[in-house]
Amino acid sequence: MTPLSSGDPRSIGGYTLLGRLGAGGMGVVYLGVSASGRQVAVKLVHEPYAQEDEFRTRFRQEIMAARRVSGAFTAPVVDADPDADRPWMATLYVPGLTLAQVVERDGPLGGPELRALGLGLTEALRDIHRAGLVHRDLKPGNVMMTGDGPRVIDFGISRAADNQRLTTTGQMIGTPPFMSPEQLSSPRDVTPASDVFSLGSLLVFAAVGTGPFDAESPYITGYQVVFGTPDLGGVPEALLGVVERCLAKDPAARPELTDVQRMLQDLPESGAAWSRTARPVKRRARSAAQGAATTVPRTGGRRRTRMLLTGLGAALGVTVLGVAVAAFGSDPQSTGASAATARAATLPDGWRPWQKQLRYDVRGVPLDYGGPGCVTGEGALFCGGTGFTVARIDPASGRTLWRSGTRPQGAQPVGVRGGLVYVYEEPDGRTRRVVALDAGTGHRRWQRDISRSEDAVLYDGGLLTLSPDQTSFVAYGPSGKELWRAPSLDEYCTPSALGGVPYALCSRGTEPGQAPVELMRTGPGGLSEIATLPEKAQALGAVGGQPLFLAPETAEDVYESGYERPYNALLRVVPETGQVRRTPLARPLTGAATLVDGVVYFVRSDGSVTAVSADSGRQLWRRVTDVESLSAPAVSTTYERVYFANRFGRLLALDRRTGAEIWRTSALADPGDKAQADPPRVLLVEDAIVAMAGDTAFSRSPDGPG
Repeated sequence: MTPLSSGDPRSIGGYTLLGRLGAGGMGVVYLGVSASGRQVAVKLVHEPYAQEDEFRTRFRQEIMAARRVSGAFTAPVVDADPDADRPWMATLYVPGLTLAQVVERDGPLGGPELRALGLGLTEALRDIHRAGLVHRDLKPGNVMMTGDGPRVIDFGISRAADNQRLTTTGQMIGTPPFMSPEQLSSPRDVTPASDVFSLGSLLVFAAVGTGPFDAESPYITGYQVVFGTPDLGGVPEALLGVVERCLAKDPAARPELTDVQRMLQDLPESGAAWSRTARPVKRRARSAAQGAATTVPRTGGRRRTRMLLTGLGAALGVTVLGVAVAAFGSDPQSTGASAATARAATLPDGWRPWQKQLRYDVRGVPLDYGGPGCVTGEGALFCGGTGFTVARIDPASGRTLWRSGTRPQGAQPVGVRGGLVYVYEEPDGRTRRVVALDAGTGHRRWQRDISRSEDAVLYDGGLLTLSPDQTSFVAYGPSGKELWRAPSLDEYCTPSALGGVPYALCSRGTEPGQAPVELMRTGPGGLSEIATLPEKAQALGAVGGQPLFLAPETAEDVYESGYERPYNALLRVVPETGQVRRTPLARPLTGAATLVDGVVYFVRSDGSVTAVSADSGRQLWRRVTDVESLSAPAVSTTYERVYFANRFGRLLALDRRTGAEIWRTSALADPGDKAQADPPRVLLVEDAIVAMAGDTAFSRSPDGPG
């Protein structure tokens, strides 16, 4: 510990600071003491991070998860304030030396110590992963050696810092000798398997004093991690099988932590099995420009080949590593997507990137039905916003073509059909209307009063609503003429359009979601039951004219921040017979589900996306993006891509077939003061991407940044 300097604070969050424990890329770590005398390690985040709303959001989420980690081999988070001027968190202070210091002072660990270290680290990682975290920086300096076993520190914050700004400035989260290949080649695809790789590297370090990929520079080390064969000379024979499996380049080939624990438990606590293999003399690396491979012999008759690089200068090292890692991270199936991007985009005439604040001086309480947003149809774009009346926006330039109404529209328009755009209106605060506007001029064509509690929905041929007194379903044609009226049931019912067909979703419970869902046919003849779905079943749409629902794994109400209900099956209804066909999912899935072109996309709040076939229930792909708060997807069949926006205005493009990331953009400099409150949205006008974050609408090219 070093004394506090003149620029250091004297207290943070009520903890009196005693000195500096260290500093890193994210912040400074202090030794603090509470009023009761408990010692804590307080990490104060560097000032640049404090200015980034996106970092704060991630930091807040990671702290919530890290607080759930409580194990014998971790240093738990005891306090934090992600909303402070400079965010900070405090963990239990663990006195002692780090593994790096122990090895430097006393040399490599012996057999029993290695076995105990491995078991302790495995248990610590298990606790961390159970909380939904990936450590990402498991290294000797983050393992404290105490009398009752190792303690893993500094978890729960690395992912918060792994944002676009860090990536573009060339910094990385992790320490190259102990990083996994995917951290170097595709850092946003990191899963718990990455920590297993780091565990393997750390055990090698503890056993021989150096890592399996050590080289003369971090660039060459990184290249070795991605492409090279690990140097395991000197590792005890008993441990070789464990570390070799942990160091598999393919994350899917690495063992689960339970398997690692079992293998370590099966090792003898002492004996000849812990004798060390001979440590080969390291040969001087030759230039990568020579394209040479050096064969290094090992004891036991095994041989291995390594690609070795020499120090041709830092610039060459960066170039070689960058090219090599890019090649490693590329998906062999993504070439088709690249070819697609080479085609000329079909964009609105005169299109250019644009950005528009959906605000101007409109007073009054906004209509607020699920947040503002935009809809597209027939090549046109219509938006509503907080402080912004409903308007037609030129999708080529972002220019406002017309406005309608005098009240802010905190609700996106209902939809566009047949030259009409349908919007909501509340003329007196008591009456709710749906209004049909001429899409070309904004002139009012007709209006009808509807229920204040249920939305209107467009179906093929008309508009389905509930009457103002909620006693009947009413369908209106494009001219505003009433097509038919059907008495509603004496239970909770709501209009729905699945696959362009009007339905009613009813529940006999006094509250929605508290009873099984009844799918009802609607029409001039009234409502008739087709099928009964489980409680809290979620309607997705229709496949081949058959309504599709998600079946929940549990209907239990859970009042916990961040809870996402798991779904374990797809339910497909044959409307002619009422037969419900259940298709189990391979595993329960969580997140907001959207059906697009026969694929159900599950989007979790942490940024992971899972694509499932709506027909077979088979998982097509899963991608961990690290871009939180994603919108529902918009799918381009032209480019074979899936687009997302997040609440900070970042856009993300994934390959529709594989889930591989194609590109992402930076966040908007200022998405407005509604970014946290209103959900982001993304849609397509021809091939132009239009998104909304906060109270800002913007359009970008399908070719991505630049």
